[in-house]
Amino acid sequence: MQIQTFKDLPLNPEILRSITELGFDTLFPIQAQAIIPLFEGKDVIGQAQTGTGKTAAFGVPMIQGLNRDIRGVQGLVLVPTRELAVQVADNLSKFGKYSRAKVLAVYGGESINKQIHSLASGVQIVVGTPGRIIDLMERRVLNLGTIRFVVLDEADRMLDMGFIEDMEFILSKTPRDRQTGLFSATMDENVMRLTNKYMRNPQKIFVSKDEIALTQMKQYYLVVNQGGKLNALCDLLHDDRVEKAIIFCRTRHETSRLADQLYKRGFRTQVLHAGFTQAQRDRSINEFRHGRRNLLVATDVAARGLDIPDITHIFNYDVPADPPVYFHRIGRTARKGEDGTAITLVSYGEISNFNNIKALTKTRIEEIKGKVASQGEDSPVQGFF
Repeated sequence: MQIQTFKDLPLNPEILRSITELGFDTLFPIQAQAIIPLFEGKDVIGQAQTGTGKTAAFGVPMIQGLNRDIRGVQGLVLVPTRELAVQVADNLSKFGKYSRAKVLAVYGGESINKQIHSLASGVQIVVGTPGRIIDLMERRVLNLGTIRFVVLDEADRMLDMGFIEDMEFILSKTPRDRQTGLFSATMDENVMRLTNKYMRNPQKIFVSKDEIALTQMKQYYLVVNQGGKLNALCDLLHDDRVEKAIIFCRTRHETSRLADQLYKRGFRTQVLHAGFTQAQRDRSINEFRHGRRNLLVATDVAARGLDIPDITHIFNYDVPADPPVYFHRIGRTARKGEDGTAITLVSYGEISNFNNIKALTKTRIEEIKGKVASQGEDSPVQGFF
């Protein structure tokens, strides 16, 4: 039997009830390919980005495999950021709502005493950043001796952030017979070295870029003079379908400058870049998440591990020099099967980089034919969409 929906899977009634209540039905590609091997106890390597349903791909088997006779922590999910820790833990709690699975997110920037108290009350799955996980281990309040299932989520991102030694230390403290899942948007040498060292005959699942949150997304680009980008962007934003959007820039300076220019033109903007403190970052994200600001002008710090609902549009104000970054950026919309629109402003000096992006995907990126493209910076965009 071909597995196409969650009802086709051998799920416990409690988990199926939770999944159905959440409105999940048809399986995403990563779910259809990963869940059964994980049910069977196999190690799995999955290439997939945030927003493609990978949390359910590893979370549902993890929750179904919990042994209620074991009091200690049985599932461990390592993630690169506090935002992703909160997001994954929240999703796992929803999947395990009727299974009474106890899930805890742990990360820096929040009281460790509160997390210690939660652990002492009994937790079955811990989702956390490597640094906080090690801190709790060193305080002897988190024992990994009962771990049965480890997931490395966004492994490439954790490696990019310099967590390799922390990840290896944590893995070395888990039982050798544990089951391991690794999910990553890219599979470079560093990721593969990690899999070769810590995984046992893993089943490899590679979801093509055309299946990564792109098939239901409308993608457009506009060729425009560099000096005409601001006016072009404002014209696009005035379209009434732009309800909530992220605008990506290349540098911190550009994000601040563009956000200020948009604000002066009456747009409700917020800024996010790597120079922010954690408190500033949280404030910016919350302002955007809760709708007090509907435009987030950001560098690529926001392109990974950030899950904001109801984003309708992604704008690339600058074309990324690294083609995969384009797909990370536009993956912030068209989440969980919903529609989304991505628009890239391409200056004449960026055409070569943009052609490299187009060569990486078979999905259509349609050119917007407007007066801005042909007549200069003061002309309105006409005839797009």
